[in-house]
Amino acid sequence: MDEKVLAAQKWVNATYGGVSGYNRCPENGATGWATMFSLTRGLQVELGITALSDSFGPTTLSKLAALGDIGPSTSNKNIIRIVQSALFCKGYWGGNEDGTYDAATTASVTQLKRNAGFAVPSDGRVQPKIFKALLTMDAYSLLSGGTEEVRTIQQWLNSSYLNKSTFFLIPCDGHYTRDVQTALMKALQYEFGVPEDQATGNFGPTTQAGLRNHQVAEGDSGIFVKLFSAACVFNGRVGSTSTVFKTAFDSALTTYVRAFQEFSALTVNGRGDYQTWAQLLVSMGDPDRDAGACDTRFHISVDRARALVSGGYTVVGRYLDEDPDSTLDKEIQPGELDAIFDGGMRVFPISQYGARSLSDFTFPQGYAHAQKAHDRAVGYGFNTGTVIYFAVDYDATDPEITSNIVPYFNGVQSGLASRGKRYVAGVYGSRNVCSRVSAEAYARYSFVSGMSWGFSGNLGFPMPENWSFTQIKEFRFSASQTDSFDLDRDVQRPHADKGVGRDGIGGTESPVSKYVQYIADLYSTAVRYDKGNPSLRVMEYLRYPRYVDLYSGWQTLIGDVDRDWIAYAEDNGPNRVTSFTDPSYGVTVHADHFGATANAFYLKGSGSGTGANRGDFGGWGGDLSTFYGDWRNNADSYASGYAFCMDRLAKLNVSSSFSFGDMVEDVDGYLVGTAVKNGARIDEQVQSLIGGNGHLRRFTNYFAQRHGSSVSHAEDTARTMLVDVGDDDVLDAMRTQAIRQVSGWNTLLPGYLTDGKLDPYLQGYAETLQKLADQES
Repeated sequence: MDEKVLAAQKWVNATYGGVSGYNRCPENGATGWATMFSLTRGLQVELGITALSDSFGPTTLSKLAALGDIGPSTSNKNIIRIVQSALFCKGYWGGNEDGTYDAATTASVTQLKRNAGFAVPSDGRVQPKIFKALLTMDAYSLLSGGTEEVRTIQQWLNSSYLNKSTFFLIPCDGHYTRDVQTALMKALQYEFGVPEDQATGNFGPTTQAGLRNHQVAEGDSGIFVKLFSAACVFNGRVGSTSTVFKTAFDSALTTYVRAFQEFSALTVNGRGDYQTWAQLLVSMGDPDRDAGACDTRFHISVDRARALVSGGYTVVGRYLDEDPDSTLDKEIQPGELDAIFDGGMRVFPISQYGARSLSDFTFPQGYAHAQKAHDRAVGYGFNTGTVIYFAVDYDATDPEITSNIVPYFNGVQSGLASRGKRYVAGVYGSRNVCSRVSAEAYARYSFVSGMSWGFSGNLGFPMPENWSFTQIKEFRFSASQTDSFDLDRDVQRPHADKGVGRDGIGGTESPVSKYVQYIADLYSTAVRYDKGNPSLRVMEYLRYPRYVDLYSGWQTLIGDVDRDWIAYAEDNGPNRVTSFTDPSYGVTVHADHFGATANAFYLKGSGSGTGANRGDFGGWGGDLSTFYGDWRNNADSYASGYAFCMDRLAKLNVSSSFSFGDMVEDVDGYLVGTAVKNGARIDEQVQSLIGGNGHLRRFTNYFAQRHGSSVSHAEDTARTMLVDVGDDDVLDAMRTQAIRQVSGWNTLLPGYLTDGKLDPYLQGYAETLQKLADQES
């Protein structure tokens, strides 16, 4: 509780509580919209407005303008108190709260303006637009997860365009949001010559024409390059490629644009052409660009499929089922899949029951819907490993995603697991829905409702990293002169979900069968080699050649492999299988990393209790160390290690040094390596874990076996790994090297951080393990 915020809440309620139309705010000392709305209504009372509203609209703004700037000469003490109260709510010192616009008030307003992007050391007065900004929850200092580069652009937009009548102060917190996206669009419209009163921030015909006429490329410079680079920065890192705010289009920007175009399935030319501009600015991008996928509620006959193929479409989304009371008849019909395949197309299945309001999303509903989707998919014959897209077909807000959508998808995962996890969960929805569900409920692929570009969940959010399809346009498709039906055009991302062809129906072999058989054949080869434990030989072969030599550190960590065995296996063993698709989550699991981790635990075991040793470092400990270096690289954006873990640790849709695939490989390596150390055979363990149902409880079993299902145990073990590994100087040096290879040789090592700084990072790691385990229960 903030005493100054509490005082502001008590004052505004006491002053205006008896006024008709005033809504009291809670008196809890916590800043929030309710307090800002109460202050807004109080201001309207002072301005003589009788129809009070939470909105700081044109009437409030115009009456403030007529009153003049608020400052030391303002006679209305209540308006000054409102300014001071708002400053306290924003974390600034408002002054003495006596209605006197004192030096402290002046200094705080000046500082807020500086933070918002203005060089105004002597101007401590509150202009109408500044007053409007004061009465919002917008922040003007960098917040956790934001970046200084984004904040620089936010400040520049404020300083460049606040004099425009339709431009209002935007936050300067380093986060790309709906308001920031709208501000960038308005800036473009002003520069195109759109009259101020017509600059709405919408992506209309005039804006589209302006973008077509202001394409940019390497060698160009000026305001449109500046705005283009701003849009690039707002869309974030693409893999390992990022860019900065700049005036000249240089080779580095070209490199970023090429990466963004490839990620977005655009023509890769490195230029800021119209399609690239559009994709940077709105979720649908250019709705008329090439699109090879589609989805529809209408049945697809052979003739329709052939017509779609002639129109450039190769895959179609169709519904597994529909609500019992629906009359749309949208589900896949008997024989329809054969018709789709005969017509030369593939298909991707969609599950939707209602899904158009908040009440449609709860954990039990997700659980039940997943079981229904599973049963329907089995009935249609979809093979194991097929991705089913569960729909969120409305504009879910961020609080709603937290309260209902993520729990619903946790229910989906549990429901699919109850049926053996034959199918992989995907998500359909806005960019924000897809990103958050992928990060927090581990949906494998995202099907983005991009054509709903006005959705709040599509404004100010970059494309999810795991997108596979995105809707860009709804139209009437003519299959013949007498047959037309509604169709959504979808862009399909190369190398993501391919959909299902005829070979994806009616099969009995699991996608992991090849890998499981490979391990069995490799074990048999090791038995024939007849030197040492065959399971050990298998682990050695799996980790070879990447996790072996001195330069990689693995020979120092756990020793070399039997080189004669490697040669024997190359000549007499099965062809290498380097990876497989995990049956639970659909991620790629790399055999070499799994093998190295299992080998480390087999040879070195794991630390006793909360201790940590070389076996641990060969798995989770090494990844946690490099991830620590990753955090220190991003310390400006993430002061909190906990927030960094929550945003970037073991996520399906985020690139990081400790990915979700890494976590699966670490956990499976521990389970198998430990079991083999205790006398089990590796081929049988892999069959049980991957080929059987072991993967359904992998995180639960790992969390229980290694950490006693205790978050505090996991935290303490992680602290040992990062701070004190005892007398093992080699391990200590390797951990330091792992950190500094990522973040540089001047990085502050974990042992030098205060507990208050390091503990949240450890907590984030431990709670991530707990969350993964809980999702399996």
